[in-house]
Amino acid sequence: MEKTTTKELDEKELIKGLKQGQERAFSRLVHRYRDRLTRVAYGIVLEQEESLEIVQDVFVSVYKNIDSFRGESGLSTWLVRITINLSLNWKRRWKRRFRWGHHSLDSQAFVKATEKRVETPEAQYRGKELEARTMDAVAKLPEKTRAVFVLNTLEGLSYGEIAQALDIKIGTVKSRLFQARKSLSKAVGEGT
Repeated sequence: MEKTTTKELDEKELIKGLKQGQERAFSRLVHRYRDRLTRVAYGIVLEQEESLEIVQDVFVSVYKNIDSFRGESGLSTWLVRITINLSLNWKRRWKRRFRWGHHSLDSQAFVKATEKRVETPEAQYRGKELEARTMDAVAKLPEKTRAVFVLNTLEGLSYGEIAQALDIKIGTVKSRLFQARKSLSKAVGEGT
């Protein structure tokens, strides 16, 4: 017999409240997932303001379509999938309008793990230089590869969760993640 966790019960209660149109449930949804979805969107579109707009569109979409949520996946997986789809749609529209080039990533949004206190100015300079090369390399990854990298490395999703969110096979997730790491390793190594 399966045990239901507190997290699952809380999610079911949240979904029920959303389907009933409760404002409190919607506020909880936004508060709980806003930052995570913004990081996912940013990892794909590489534009902070656009990421915020995309996440706003995600919540509008959820509000309008919550009745279509069947619960076949977790709520967070559904939200990530909507975010990825809207982000990729934004990129496609942007590419058609302009010759889109990658911009360097906002290191504050992406590389909290590298925020180590360094004592010497030379070490600080080298750290910033490495961070800039890494962010530039992430920005140059193909969007499908970057999406997998962002979901795994920054969001901590498992291969299965990524496969479900992107509607791809686990082997494809592993392959794209391998390619991302290989590209990043090469790009960062070339600058040393």
